[in-house]
Amino acid sequence: MNRGVFITGTDTGVGKTIVAATLARILRLRGVNVGVMKPVTSGCLERNGELISEDAELLAWAAGVEYSDEIAPYCLRRPIAPVMAAEKDGVRINFNRITECYNRLAARHEFMIVEGAGGLMVPLAGGFMIADLVKQLDLPLLVVARSTVGTINHTVLTCLAATQMEIELTGVIVNRFPTDPKLAEDATSHQIGSLCGAPILGVWNDISGTEEEIVERLAEQLNDVPESDILLRELGGTAV
Repeated sequence: MNRGVFITGTDTGVGKTIVAATLARILRLRGVNVGVMKPVTSGCLERNGELISEDAELLAWAAGVEYSDEIAPYCLRRPIAPVMAAEKDGVRINFNRITECYNRLAARHEFMIVEGAGGLMVPLAGGFMIADLVKQLDLPLLVVARSTVGTINHTVLTCLAATQMEIELTGVIVNRFPTDPKLAEDATSHQIGSLCGAPILGVWNDISGTEEEIVERLAEQLNDVPESDILLRELGGTAV
């Protein structure tokens, strides 16, 4: 079993957290001791005087672990690019601190799921981007894409950038696929699979409800299908 996967998106709002949480939930259902991490979160809520990453809370819930500062080391107040949010908060994002938190988590878990912020080229600090963090953690990359018009361009560019930066590219999940797709959406997966140089590891349905309800329903749907065995094998997790 490989040690983990880094999940990025082709853009913000594509459902990275839902995908990451669902994968954590499936692995947990299969008896894997899975750990999660959201290194940097913008737009955090203040609760009892402390900034909390709601994305990290969902990941921790899905994995059945306790939310901690190790899971979410950088919680930033404003819902803007992390490098700007950090500057407004008087914080400098330190890759070494993130790596130390990751290593402590990885030592306690069989498999780690790390979710990025926005897309691969989102700046974090001093010219360093999410892509640089992926390389520092030395994790393979899973790309989450939209199913709507424009996603082919976004996905292919993301995969090309990862390849040029010598990041191991595991595959793509097309998220929030509509129950009644239009012509452009219906052709999306085939085009992405043909052009991006990485396999399509899933086309996940658009489901309504709270985030917890969506994760539970997706995990129930996906856990017992053969495609999930292939997905987990490709990610380096277990298919058992």
